Amino acid sequence: MRPVNLNRLMALVAPERVADGAGGFVETETQLGELWAEVRALTGRNVAQNGASLSQQRYRITVRAAPEGSPDRPRADQYLVEGNRRFLIHAVAEGDALGRYLTCFAVEEVAL
Repeated sequence: MRPVNLNRLMALVAPERVADGAGGFVETETQLGELWAEVRALTGRNVAQNGASLSQQRYRITVRAAPEGSPDRPRADQYLVEGNRRFLIHAVAEGDALGRYLTCFAVEEVAL
């Protein structure tokens, strides 16, 4: 395995649905913690969505492993946030055979 360089501090954020009192819900976000990460760009493309043009960039984001069930362990549907950038996590896999790292496959969308 190549050396991992965890050089970017990112916030782990989980979306939550909160009842609005009228039978519906409001989406809010809760920061679960901060993780040091290595971010590597994969593929990118432009797509049209709801009449708008979006740039979608895929990333492989490596973080330290955390036990299953820990709030520090990223999972699909959560975000990694760095400043104004948001990376939606699509999948999480073991990053190495010793279980020291997790690999998050994420997408960043930017309106054009």
